[in-house]
Amino acid sequence: MPKLTDYTSYADAQAHASSAALWELFDGDREHLNIAHECITRHADGSGRPAVRIAHADGTDEILSFDTIAAGAAQFAHWLDAEGVQPGERIAFMLEPSLPFYVCLFGAMQTGAISVPLFTLFGPDALKLRVGDCNPSILVTNAEKAELARSVATDGKPRVIVADAAFLASLSGFPTSYTPKTKANDMAVFQYTSGTTRELPEAVKHSHRTLVTLMFAALYGTGIRPGDEFFCPSSPAWGHGLWHGTLAPLGMGVTTGTFAGRFDPVRLMKALSDYGITNMSAAATHYRMMKNSGKGGDFTFHFQKLSYTGEPIDPATLEWVDETFKVPVCSMYGTTEIGVVLVNFPGAKDFNVKPGSLGKAVPGQRLEVQRPDGSVCDPGEIGELMLWRGGGWMTTKDRAKTDEDGYFYHCGRADDVIISAGWTMSAVEIENTMLRHDAVLECGVIGVPDEKRGQVVKAFVVSNQPYSEALVKELQDFTREKLSQHEFPRIVEFVPELPKNPAGKVHRKMLRDREAAKLAAAN
Repeated sequence: MPKLTDYTSYADAQAHASSAALWELFDGDREHLNIAHECITRHADGSGRPAVRIAHADGTDEILSFDTIAAGAAQFAHWLDAEGVQPGERIAFMLEPSLPFYVCLFGAMQTGAISVPLFTLFGPDALKLRVGDCNPSILVTNAEKAELARSVATDGKPRVIVADAAFLASLSGFPTSYTPKTKANDMAVFQYTSGTTRELPEAVKHSHRTLVTLMFAALYGTGIRPGDEFFCPSSPAWGHGLWHGTLAPLGMGVTTGTFAGRFDPVRLMKALSDYGITNMSAAATHYRMMKNSGKGGDFTFHFQKLSYTGEPIDPATLEWVDETFKVPVCSMYGTTEIGVVLVNFPGAKDFNVKPGSLGKAVPGQRLEVQRPDGSVCDPGEIGELMLWRGGGWMTTKDRAKTDEDGYFYHCGRADDVIISAGWTMSAVEIENTMLRHDAVLECGVIGVPDEKRGQVVKAFVVSNQPYSEALVKELQDFTREKLSQHEFPRIVEFVPELPKNPAGKVHRKMLRDREAAKLAAAN
């Protein structure tokens, strides 16, 4: 009998997608399910088939098989049992993609403990906030980060473990198989959303059954199917990198790829070429950085499906993707809290991908663009994107619009709207326009206080040209001509880099906070 993985068309998605059909993809059931078993153990057949390809920033490649990860995860699970770790305890790990990372991730989940991935670039304040929130009994890291990890411990907790060669060797005496102890509704992962070091973003708590619902996004957001050669350069400490880049493909037995170390777009493109990658899901920033490198023509690509998430891709980068990769890149919209809800069905030949569109709803989801009074906006009218969930409408905190064909378009976060002299402007729209100028590599736009207009637009620009008043005027005129006479940055500041959250998105809130601090200091 056909499974959902056997279908590729949009029509079939509408006809066959259901919760019951998703469960047919797994060994577990609604009572008993374990992510580690579904993603790793059941695919470890002794063949040495690759599970993860890791492109290291230093140019080296590392290939980990299902067999190797399964054996190591089982040994780590037995070690946790021997250490007295109980189901429900949190096991945090601050590691780059590597054998220790996957051993810890899957080993902890097998025992019923909760895995907590943490960004390796966290400083002491950010790390202390998260450790204080989830209260892990063990924090696994590398030698470089060990001192930092110990600095946030209180009364010896969490216990810091350095996952070096000696630690892995110490696990060798434990059995290489393990029987999971979890039920489908047991917690498996605490995932922190991105945020500044001064704020504690909420930990989203995922059960083992989250893997099942994730498959809607995998099938229709990234288009993963058995036989794909998949890659996701996002950090697995972020929701996109963990759920869509790691667990979703592995859950289907598909080999995935990832990036370790300081991101380098040229190194990424070499890995995509060398590995023969046919399906990639990345952040908008990754595509933009590949374009800005100017090296896309140096490699041969094999793409059949492309997707992106995190923020809209500017038109200039979309054009570059079409010219370089010869495949339309499909938006995948959602958040860590609500999951993926709007997709473009990569690989579906009967679905028209509209450039810049968020696509249409995942099967079973219902979304509307609404006015403040709750009425539905007309096509082309900007309103708040609302999701039907739990018997009522909930806000996504994003602004959007639809077209006559029912496609959705992102119009910025609700707090990224700039109102100047009565005019309502979108920071995203201004950014996308400025990014079309050859001198602009990256751009962040916010509204800043102005006595006359209430707010004016300020643009922070990373440029390949030095600052000059003439260039500022050129950028202002360029934006005004492309948008409208009032819609342009009255203030332009050239900066060496923009603050970004761990997902790679421009951190506009941090820009606003900096401006507010400067204003307060001046007064």
